[in-house]
Amino acid sequence: MQFSHDKAKNYEVLKNFAYERGVRVFGVAPFSKIKFEIKGEIQGNFTACISIGVPLSKAVLDTIFDRPTLVYKHHYKTVNWILDQIAYHMSEFIQETGYNALPIAASQTVDWQNQYGHISHKLVGYYAGCGFIGRSGLLINPQYGPRVRYATILTDLPLKFDEPIIGDCGDCMECVRACPANAISKSGYDKMKCLAKLKEFAKIPGIGVYICGVCIKVCPKGR
Repeated sequence: MQFSHDKAKNYEVLKNFAYERGVRVFGVAPFSKIKFEIKGEIQGNFTACISIGVPLSKAVLDTIFDRPTLVYKHHYKTVNWILDQIAYHMSEFIQETGYNALPIAASQTVDWQNQYGHISHKLVGYYAGCGFIGRSGLLINPQYGPRVRYATILTDLPLKFDEPIIGDCGDCMECVRACPANAISKSGYDKMKCLAKLKEFAKIPGIGVYICGVCIKVCPKGR
């Protein structure tokens, strides 16, 4: 397979590659939109950010009420692993044709105090047209709502770009009412309150990671 200078054709090739491997949300953003947000040791003359998303299981999310469950913890890690595998294979696929590609893990922390990764998959997903940023601070996809995990591939392959989705939560307050940390309000999302509760949840026997899932479960978008 050889890519061409046809950005739209290259886009479709990669989208099909991703969908054949379980991706259900796909978009491409200009690297220029997020290059100043990158943290850590990432370097390269990239031009595009590929956003790939795999939906979370509704049945698994239904096990959550006011805190994360062991079922959700395992599922969360499994979906992250699937995304990392797909991102790796897509990067290899791109590089075999002479272009550069760097996969960014679905969940890897480089700033533990503020809980930042190398890149914000949410921000990439927004600029890649995968959804809008909701009141909860989550990326809300038109089909799946917030029930998606994401990974990113940086590349210099010529690709067409998607446009951000314009949207909002309207009058919905489901996540405001359900948030166990009181970290969501009409005015938005308080990351520090959320993080404090995640640290508390991480101490639950068997959990051990910073997860919650309550606002993801209750959001009516995409159900």
